Amino acid sequence: MARRRLLVFGLVGSLVVIGPVLRWTIRRDAPHASVDAHESSSFSEMPSGLDRASSGGPLGSAPPVEQLPVTVCWKNLAAFDKNLSLANFRAALTAALAANDPHLTNYLQERLTELVGDDPQKALEVVDWAETSAPPALGVYMEALKKTPAVQNEEVSERLVGLGESKTASLEHRSAAIDALETQRRLSDRALSRLSAVAMDETVDSTAWVATRTLGRVMKEDYARTGSYERYWKQLLQIGERSNESAVRLLALEMPSYSNPLLDRGSMDRLGNILHSDPERDVREMAAFRLSVTAEPQRALEIFRTAFSHEKELCVRWAIVRFAVRAAGERALPLLAQFAAQDSRFQQDYLDFKALYAQGTVDFARVWFEKQERHQCPEEGEGEEGRTNG
Repeated sequence: MARRRLLVFGLVGSLVVIGPVLRWTIRRDAPHASVDAHESSSFSEMPSGLDRASSGGPLGSAPPVEQLPVTVCWKNLAAFDKNLSLANFRAALTAALAANDPHLTNYLQERLTELVGDDPQKALEVVDWAETSAPPALGVYMEALKKTPAVQNEEVSERLVGLGESKTASLEHRSAAIDALETQRRLSDRALSRLSAVAMDETVDSTAWVATRTLGRVMKEDYARTGSYERYWKQLLQIGERSNESAVRLLALEMPSYSNPLLDRGSMDRLGNILHSDPERDVREMAAFRLSVTAEPQRALEIFRTAFSHEKELCVRWAIVRFAVRAAGERALPLLAQFAAQDSRFQQDYLDFKALYAQGTVDFARVWFEKQERHQCPEEGEGEEGRTNG
């Protein structure tokens, strides 16, 4: 049940943390934070003051469901912008949420990013607001904050890490704070350790999933800038080995897919252990996938050979077959012949791959595109951003 909750959170529940505007369009009865009386006077009638005009509508004889996009604007937007400031922003947001106006809410979120800019003191003030706010206002504050230059400030990021690991804060607040860290260009060793501890905490459910994703996304950013990934991967691999939540283990092994660093031999051996011993099918499949991106394809084939003989599930065996081809290309064909001898269900797959390489095809993406699908294996382990078999 915990695994199912986590997977649902990964695919849908992130709207609570990441997509406050979209969430508002789905759940219009969600509570929003109250503001002090002195904040609400200027904007309490804001929706009627910003007279909305729209253009567009149904196409002549087209069915009612087929409509032109509706463009929404506010006639008094210039005056509104002139008066908007950090001091009265919360009142403006409260009015937009009370009016069930997702367009204006989204606009305000973007404006908040601009209002904070690179000022760490303003960013810390927004964190203060977030700590005492409920969704959807919580999501607006954190989503705006993570796009600001100020979120890179050490004091601001430290504050977010602290909120993310706080035992007294709600899971919504902890997840929102950790999600706001995903735009960091780099995490210190201390921040890495603290976020990893959250990711390993089986009592915090979806927050552990968000912490794992944040580690992976910052790893992608740091790797793109500096070529460094080892510190992050060390933590992610430990999470993939030790977390009690299968969805967290799966995500930890998936996150390098978005930067694809070539893993060292020690990492390959540990992934081999996961491939051999993890109780969840989709985690074992992800370990096989991770092993296919390597500078040591022969070592990967050795691991796949051992794993295949111990594996009982068809879909994991199929993952081993196709990722062996991805790792070593045509050099994997002798191993595929051994697999087919052990399990006749893969005989035709071996012949398919052999024929494709005989045609001179080299690139795995082209090989995979031309390969006929012969096994009905569910894709429930696709992960947080979706992955392909290739």
